Amino acid sequence: MARTGAAGRPRGAAGGAGGGAGDMVVRAARRPAVRLPPLVPFGGALEPDGDYDGLEFREADLAGQDGAGARFLDCALTGCSLDGTALSRARLLDTVLTGVRGVGTGLAEATLRDVELVDARLGGTQLHGAVLERVLVRGGKFDCPNLRGARLRDVVFEGCVLVEPDFAGARLERVEFVDCTVKGADFGGVALSDVDLRRVAVLDVARGLDRLAGAVISPVQLMDLAPRLAAELGLRVMD
Repeated sequence: MARTGAAGRPRGAAGGAGGGAGDMVVRAARRPAVRLPPLVPFGGALEPDGDYDGLEFREADLAGQDGAGARFLDCALTGCSLDGTALSRARLLDTVLTGVRGVGTGLAEATLRDVELVDARLGGTQLHGAVLERVLVRGGKFDCPNLRGARLRDVVFEGCVLVEPDFAGARLERVEFVDCTVKGADFGGVALSDVDLRRVAVLDVARGLDRLAGAVISPVQLMDLAPRLAAELGLRVMD
C-alpha cells in the first residue's frame, strides 16, 4: 500500500441562510468548499485499502479495479472510467470528480465528505449504506443510483438528471434539488428533514409519496401531485 501526495490543507465549509416557506424556515444545505493543493499525477492501479493523498487521476482507466476501503484525500479524478470499479467502504474526502463515467461502480458503505461531482455519467451506481456529507452533484446523468439506507446531509443536486433514483430507507437532511429532472424516484421508508424540492424542474415520484413529510414543495408541485396524494390517502375526489 503506497502513500503519495501533498500535505493537508485548511478545510472550509460553505454556509447559507435558510429560505422561507410560509412561516416555516427551510435550513439550506451547506455546500463543500474544496480547495485542492498542487497535485501529483497518479500512475499505477488502485489497491484495496490504498491511501491516496494529493493525487490527480486524469483520464485514468480504473474499470474493474479494486479500491475497496481506500482513502482519497485532496484528490482530483477527471475523465476517469469507473466501470465496475470496487470502492466499497472507500473514503472520498475534499475531492473533486469531473466527467467520470461508468456502469456498476461500487460505492456501498462509502463515505463522501466535502466532495464535488461534476458532469458525471454513471449508471447503476451502488451507494447503499453510504454517507454523503457536504456533497455537490452538478450536471451529468445518473441512471438507477442505489442509495438505499444511505445518509445524506448537506447535499445539493444541481442541474442533473436522476433516473429512477432509489432512496428507500435513506435519511436525508438539508438536501436540495435545484433545476434537476427526477424521474421514477423511490422514497419508500425515507426520513426527510429540510429537503427542498421546490426548484426541481421535473418531479416524478414512483413510490413513497406518503413519506414526504419533512420535504418542501411549491404550490404548483402540490397541484401536480394532488391526484397521486389523494390516491395514496384513499381519498375519492368527486363533483
